[in-house]
Amino acid sequence: MGYYIDGNGVYHGFLRAPDGSITKFNPPGAGKGAGQGTYTQIGMNPKRVITGGYWDSSSVIHGFLRARDGKFTRFDAPSTCAGSGAGQGSAGYSINPAGLIVGGCTDDSGVAHAFLRHTDGTFKVFDDPDAGTGAGQGTTPDTSSGLSPAGVVSGFYIDSNSVYHGFLRASDGTFTSVDAQGAGTGAGQGTLLASINPKGVTAGVWIDSNNVNHSFVRTPDGTITEFDVKGAGTGAGQGTIAQSINPAGAIPGYYIDANSVLHGFLRAPDGTTTKFDVLGQAGTLPTSNNPAGAITGVYFDANGAVHGFLRP
Repeated sequence: MGYYIDGNGVYHGFLRAPDGSITKFNPPGAGKGAGQGTYTQIGMNPKRVITGGYWDSSSVIHGFLRARDGKFTRFDAPSTCAGSGAGQGSAGYSINPAGLIVGGCTDDSGVAHAFLRHTDGTFKVFDDPDAGTGAGQGTTPDTSSGLSPAGVVSGFYIDSNSVYHGFLRASDGTFTSVDAQGAGTGAGQGTLLASINPKGVTAGVWIDSNNVNHSFVRTPDGTITEFDVKGAGTGAGQGTIAQSINPAGAIPGYYIDANSVLHGFLRAPDGTTTKFDVLGQAGTLPTSNNPAGAITGVYFDANGAVHGFLRP
């Protein structure tokens, strides 16, 4: 599942079945203007229940739940979490097998918060205790598998100095901060978790003091193993960026080379790395992998248009 942007700049959701057939969808109330419509991240559980968000005609964001039969349920996080202005609101990011949803919201002051939506429709809004409270700061859950079957949430928060830190929120509400050893301490630098698997192993990214990206894998006991893909650039904005982690511990992602071109990679549980590109295209960006090891993502053609791919 994912989204596409039409010729008028409107977003629409889609579900691609294993046989290649595609079902397009938009929740009732989705806006039809440029920059509006439906978007979904990696929010689908094994029952093919989907969560995501949509912009309405006023560009306010609302969350939705799409059942396997195509029925939609719209939801909005409490007003303390979700603002009502353009670009504000709330959306679902990930949904676990039990139907618990983790999502993000932006309040009227431009501060990010996270929430859990339970199957009975009730919400639990939460923030990391060390998250900043200024515009552009706050708490954000991962958009790629940021919720484990046990209800553990992974993500990042931005502190009052605009530095990134990873966090894990246990099902009992306790927080654990995650910081890679070499992470920079300046604004826009630091550590971000990207994904958590059912075993509680997380993948993430850290940005050093020169604004170069590096990746890591963290086991539940707190052990962090940092890694870089050979060929990744060493300039600002370049480097290695992990995107997801499946139950076996395989991590797909992309690296940005010295010419700022994107290439895909897959890091196996034993640490070996395989690099790949969609043949003849201008950039490859894997986004997620499933328990069977299949990888999906997007690639950019020579004109800058975005296309999807599946790597079995």
